[in-house]
Amino acid sequence: MAFLEKLVGKDEGINIEDFLNNLESEEEDPYENADAFVKPIVLQSEEDRDLVVAEAKKGNIILLNIEALSKRNAIKLKDLVGGIKQGIDGIDGDMARISSDRILITPSRVKIIKRRENQ
Repeated sequence: MAFLEKLVGKDEGINIEDFLNNLESEEEDPYENADAFVKPIVLQSEEDRDLVVAEAKKGNIILLNIEALSKRNAIKLKDLVGGIKQGIDGIDGDMARISSDRILITPSRVKIIKRRENQ
């Protein structure tokens, strides 16, 4: 506790124990004022494909996990990603592979820079 007192100061009137105990009882919705969300989705089925496109239509950014499907069924992965690409192109969104098992998908008006520019 002495470390926290040094960090926030003794005279600030903050009771750390009360704050930590009341974290779950907050009345306010922390997502209430958000314009968009970054949502992680695991791609496994056609329903997930449809969910990805629907979330992008809502203006959300999707971090798509393709790891499990790429190990199990590469043909199904190709079909599902192709369907997502078609849906995202239809709303003028963007998508890019950011690692071997993650794809970043953005809604319209949000573009991904896919190559580094020399400075």
